[in-house]
Amino acid sequence: MEGLLSLIEDYPVFESFWMNIRLAVLSCVLAFIIGAVLALFRISPVPSLQWIGAAYVNVVRNTPLTVIMVMGVLVVWGQLHINFSEDFGRNFFLFAVAGLTLYHAPFFCEAIRSGVNTVPVGQAEAARSIGLSFLPAARLVIFPQALRGAITPIGNTVISLTKNTTVAAAASVTEISAVMRSMMEFNPNLMIYIFLTVALGFCIIVIPIGLLTTYLSNKLAVAR
Repeated sequence: MEGLLSLIEDYPVFESFWMNIRLAVLSCVLAFIIGAVLALFRISPVPSLQWIGAAYVNVVRNTPLTVIMVMGVLVVWGQLHINFSEDFGRNFFLFAVAGLTLYHAPFFCEAIRSGVNTVPVGQAEAARSIGLSFLPAARLVIFPQALRGAITPIGNTVISLTKNTTVAAAASVTEISAVMRSMMEFNPNLMIYIFLTVALGFCIIVIPIGLLTTYLSNKLAVAR
């Protein structure tokens, strides 16, 4: 117990977990928005939009997140000298957010598209019969029902994104995995406490997301 307390006192454990939470919240919002747009592309009646959506999803989803994160830092920042902020720490934080967003947007897209597949075809046909074009029909008829049917896969994507925030260390962001490496390097005798501390922290963050996902899925499920 003394070893655990010494770790918390000597290292910014809580601050690092807060960084992971900030990364997760901001990336989730942005990735969901981009994923919704990609889902629109994929169900669009325009072939070129379908191709763009499918190409982005298939390429990015099969590219390792670490590669995307490192490319952002080494190529976009290192070679192209593109900065999101003049502040050094904030700049790399935003690079990490961008990497997480771009990587997880296809997963949100597919989660939403799985919800679209639960919407009866007659709903879209009824929308067209009253004169709604594709975008109004998607916004007013298809997507509201699709999101209710996609709560579980969206929740799973949020959980995955939250755990993947540890890859932000590749973008020089001081989050919990970077702090964990430092703790393990200088305190090898406290290895068990280090692993338990990090594992417990993620359980505290992730388990409520899973419980909320289950509750909303049962509460908002579309009755058939």
